[in-house]
Amino acid sequence: MNKIWKYIGIGLVVILLALQLIPNELPPVQTENPAAIDHSPLLDPEVATIFKSSCYDCHSNETDYPWYSHVVPVSWLVAKDIREGREELNFSEWENYDPLDQLAILDDIYGEVEEEEMPLPIYTMIHWEARIGAFERQKIMDWAERSMDEIAEKIE
Repeated sequence: MNKIWKYIGIGLVVILLALQLIPNELPPVQTENPAAIDHSPLLDPEVATIFKSSCYDCHSNETDYPWYSHVVPVSWLVAKDIREGREELNFSEWENYDPLDQLAILDDIYGEVEEEEMPLPIYTMIHWEARIGAFERQKIMDWAERSMDEIAEKIE
C-alpha cells in the first residue's frame, strides 16, 4: 500500500512539473499610462494611495506580479482575475472612459467598497497590506460620491 502512495506522489510531482511547461499569458504591465486616474483632477491623494496598495494589481496596467503568479496552476487564476478586473475597471484607462461610464464605475466602486466585496478576500488573504479598514472604506465612498457629483455637473 505504501508503494502505491509513493507512486501517486511521484506522479503528482511529475504532472505539476510538466504543467510548468505550458505557457501562460499574464496580462502585460505598462508603466506609462497617460490616461490613468492619477492624472484626473478628481482623484484625492489619500484615495490614490489606497487604490495603489489595494486595487492596482487587478485594476490597472501596473500589476506587480508576485513569484507565485508564474507557477501553474496558480498563474492561471491570477491571469484570469487580472483580465476580468481590468475589464470591469482599469484605473490606467480612466480618462478614456466616457463620463457616463465613469459615473457607473464610481457607483460600482461605492457599492463594492461599502459591501466589503473589494478587494477580494482571496487577494487580501495573501496581500495583507491590501486590506481596507473602515476609515479607508469611508474615504473611498466619500470620494466616489464627490466625484459623481462633479462629473454629473459637467454633463448637465
